[in-house]
Amino acid sequence: MNNFSQINPINEKKVIDVSLKLVLVFILVAWCGMIILPFVTVLLWSIILAITLFPVFTGISGMVKGKKAISATIVCLIMLILLLIPFIFLLSAIYDEAKEIGTAFKNDTLTIPPPNPKVADWPLIGPKLYAAWSSLNSDLEATVLQYKDQLKSLGQKIVQSIMGLVSTVLMFSASIIIAGVFMATSGKAEKSTLRLFTKLAGDNGAELMVTVIQTVRNVAKGIIGVAFIQFVLMGTVFVLADVPLAGFLALIVLFLALVQLPSAIVAVPVMVYVFSVKEPLPATFWSIILILVGLSDNVLKPWLMGKGAPVPMLVIFLGSVGGFILSGFIGLFTGAIILSIGYKLGVAWLEGTGDMSQEEADLEKLK
Repeated sequence: MNNFSQINPINEKKVIDVSLKLVLVFILVAWCGMIILPFVTVLLWSIILAITLFPVFTGISGMVKGKKAISATIVCLIMLILLLIPFIFLLSAIYDEAKEIGTAFKNDTLTIPPPNPKVADWPLIGPKLYAAWSSLNSDLEATVLQYKDQLKSLGQKIVQSIMGLVSTVLMFSASIIIAGVFMATSGKAEKSTLRLFTKLAGDNGAELMVTVIQTVRNVAKGIIGVAFIQFVLMGTVFVLADVPLAGFLALIVLFLALVQLPSAIVAVPVMVYVFSVKEPLPATFWSIILILVGLSDNVLKPWLMGKGAPVPMLVIFLGSVGGFILSGFIGLFTGAIILSIGYKLGVAWLEGTGDMSQEEADLEKLK
């Protein structure tokens, strides 16, 4: 009894001491998490960009005799130019168009061309569209006043969309710069990441690290790469076919491709427009080209996403789509990564669960 009374206070002191340390560690980790939380999206994109662009960085590094800082700077400058120059031209075009429309409307010189009589023959939407178009042509001011509330709401949504686009471009610019820092310090970053994966997954750490890297690159090629290809091809067809607002429509195609929606949402109305303003032969020609370009992602995406993939292409695709539904655009990558890791761990667990021959024998008994 005396021994118990002497040991018990000591044990209680140790329990209290360990509990206090755990609470303090938890508070410290939670506090660090809250501090870093506003930058999580930027950091995730930085890591994704660094992994995706690393082969380009390696190639440039070989040209400049292994000078990593110079290589990273060149990659960052190229990416910033590719991002910012089209964006600046887009904003400039939107501003100029809005200014011209506003000036013409104030001076009562804004006119809407009359609709083609063929528009009225379009199925479902033809008669209503023809009536609204004719109304804009005959009395623009009265039609604008009639739909004033709807136009005001549409204008607010457009402004909000432009502001959101500006914010996104600034975020990506910061991510590109941070990705450059990661690439310039790639040796240390690789060792630290490998230690982290080894700490979390033991002997499978290196394999999971390779899975993450390859998954990010496959998603970048299969989703972003294919979206960019469709953006360029569709935009080229729109320009050559003299489709109005070709650049804007091509940007919509890019967005739809990124969020895994079919480009037919844009291509079909464009084909209808082409048939309404062109002769049947050229209209048919451009429509066939648009259909082929729209269907190209069904070939390119499985090929690029599955090429050299450490997991089945279906796992990557489902992870990307599910991740996008759950977390937005960045979920295209995080969803694919998490599902790929889960798949690899699940396979490793199944392969390590005892004697397969015995399990097959038990299954035969059940049959």
